[in-house]
Amino acid sequence: MLRFEGFISQTANHKAHNKKLIHDLDKYMNPQPDLLESWLAQERSARQRLDAGAGPGVATPEQTAGKTGLEVMQGLLSGELPYASIAQTMDFMLIEVSLGEAIFQGTPGNQHLNPLGTVHGGWFATLLDSALGCAVHTMMPPGRGYTTADLSVKLVRAITPKVQRVRAIGKVLHCGRQLATAEAQLVGPDGKLYAHANSACLVFDMPSFKTSGN
Repeated sequence: MLRFEGFISQTANHKAHNKKLIHDLDKYMNPQPDLLESWLAQERSARQRLDAGAGPGVATPEQTAGKTGLEVMQGLLSGELPYASIAQTMDFMLIEVSLGEAIFQGTPGNQHLNPLGTVHGGWFATLLDSALGCAVHTMMPPGRGYTTADLSVKLVRAITPKVQRVRAIGKVLHCGRQLATAEAQLVGPDGKLYAHANSACLVFDMPSFKTSGN
C-alpha cells in the first residue's frame, strides 16, 4: 500500500486535515477494481446535470451575490450556474466539491498530444490549476475573491489517450485573509500518480462589494 505522510505537512495545526487527506489519497492511489467504472458513472451523472443546466459561460454578479465560494462551486456542479468554458475546450469537468476540496476529471485525447505523442504538459497544468483554484474558491466568504499568484507543477509520468480518465484532486492547506495555499495530485484509476502541484493565491475583496471610501 502506498502512503503519503511525506507529501503532507505534519504540523500540529493540520493533523486532522492531514489524516483525512492521507485517507483520501490512499483511496485514489490504491484503487478498487471497479474504480474506473465508478468514475465513468459519476461523469455521466455530472454531464446530464450540466447539459440540462446553464451551460458554459461566466456567472453574473447578480447570480453569485450573497453566495459563499462553496455555494458558487456547488451551483456550478449542479448546473444552476454556468461552468467555465475552458472545461469544454480541454475536455474535463468538475466532479466533486466540498469545503477546502475540489476534484476535476479529465479525458486525455488525441487533441491534447504534443509532437512526441504524449499529452501536453499544459493539459496536466490546466487540470491541476483548476483543482487548486476551485479548492481555494470554496473557502471564500461572500464578497471575497482570489487569483493565482504562483503555480508549481511536477510531471511524474507521461499520459497517452490509453489512460481513459485522470482526476486532479485539489486540497487547501491554508486560507488566510490575504493568502491561500493548496496542493493537488493528478491520478488515474489504475492507481498511478501522473503529476502533482502546489499553488499560492492572493485573497482580496471583490470590487463590487467594496464600500465607498475603501
